[in-house]
Amino acid sequence: MFASRRPAFWGGVGHVRYTVFVFVLLASLDNAAVALYPALLRVMARDLGTDEGSLGWVVASIILISALTAVAWGYFGDKGNRKNLLFWGTIIWAAGLVLTTTADSLLEVLGWSAITGVGLGSIASVGFSVISDFISPARRGIAMSFWGLSQGAGGIVGLATGGLLGAEDWRKPFLVVAGAGVIVAIAFLTTFNPPRGRAEPALSSLFDVGTQYDHTIALADVKGLIRKPTNFWLILQGFSAQIAYGSLIWVPLLYQAKVEAQGYSIAIATSVGALFGVMFQLGGITSVASGWLGDRLQKRSPRARALISATGILAAVPFFVVFFFIPLDGLDIPTGGSTAEVVLATFGSVFTNPFVASSFVVALLALTFTSADSPNWFALLTDVNLPEHRGTMFGLGNLVNGLGRSIGQGLTGVAAGKLASSFSVPTNYSLGLALFQIFFLPTGFLYWKASKTCADDIAEVNATLVARSAARE
Repeated sequence: MFASRRPAFWGGVGHVRYTVFVFVLLASLDNAAVALYPALLRVMARDLGTDEGSLGWVVASIILISALTAVAWGYFGDKGNRKNLLFWGTIIWAAGLVLTTTADSLLEVLGWSAITGVGLGSIASVGFSVISDFISPARRGIAMSFWGLSQGAGGIVGLATGGLLGAEDWRKPFLVVAGAGVIVAIAFLTTFNPPRGRAEPALSSLFDVGTQYDHTIALADVKGLIRKPTNFWLILQGFSAQIAYGSLIWVPLLYQAKVEAQGYSIAIATSVGALFGVMFQLGGITSVASGWLGDRLQKRSPRARALISATGILAAVPFFVVFFFIPLDGLDIPTGGSTAEVVLATFGSVFTNPFVASSFVVALLALTFTSADSPNWFALLTDVNLPEHRGTMFGLGNLVNGLGRSIGQGLTGVAAGKLASSFSVPTNYSLGLALFQIFFLPTGFLYWKASKTCADDIAEVNATLVARSAARE
């Protein structure tokens, strides 16, 4: 697929920066694709003649299928050409979105969305493996924060695109995101495919003389990856954490219900609820500071990344619970206005409505604390695994994460539905979301366990790379 002759700039500084930029776009768009669904659940349910809880399971299935296929994508990426896999993975999920727009029933949406999930699995594991080969150990925290931030930004874009373009016709935003995916896939053909292990200081002497690091994964290696202590704790914490994170996908629906409770139509509620969802995710930008802090403190202690994640996760819980229950009164949104007027009124309510302002501040604090998790998890997973194992290891972690996220996504909707018999909307959503934050508690403990084993695992990786480099010289 790719020509063997390359221009002079190929692999240079400018080309690497361009490649990282395209990777950031890829990571953003795959999250935008998933975020379309929660922004449009109420509109889709009305059009397809089904209920929101059933559509919630569609989102859960996408996450689960993506997680399941990420293991295979990651394994084959660790064995062969990662660039080809990422290109075709992007084309597959874009095709799935387009096909979803042809659906007239819940079953058809589920079937076409499964194709989307298969393609999305490639971005998760293969993309992580590639991006790790651009980043030196000393800068992994801050660099991975941008990788994680791009995914959060994609979620925001998906919410906004779905809420604004899909309030009347839910199919439009699916086509827009699919089109963007195809464009980025084409741009990806011109990116630089980094040699495996390119960023490892222990291998620098190999690359300086033009020698390649030629180790690839073998099937027999997988069992050892799972048994590695730090990998085990990092995988296990992902299950409990993602149950809580998965529940948060219902926040836009919570705020749509709050807006409807103020007397607004479902179309206005869909747009405004999605915009509130966008605003309340802005705290994720602080992950850059968390990644930087992890890099700084990791130089003093190899336990730092894990302990920072544990502290952030546990500190966020009370803020999330308070956020769910803050009422939304006195909202003033123009019902006959243009999209621009709705957007301005919604964002302006942060300054004019004390309830919205309070929700914004509390959500900002909650997400500031949880933002410590993502970059340090990415960086630590890279630190404790050899270059040829990282895609597979991320796929395994993503599999368990996907199981947890699917459970949180699906059961939160079920819990909210059961609570509706005793509590009015949107209180039932608030209670359901608050209930699932308890799963962050074991996450903190498991990160603490990882902090006690990671020093030995990092040292083992470094020793192996040094020995392999010396053997090739």
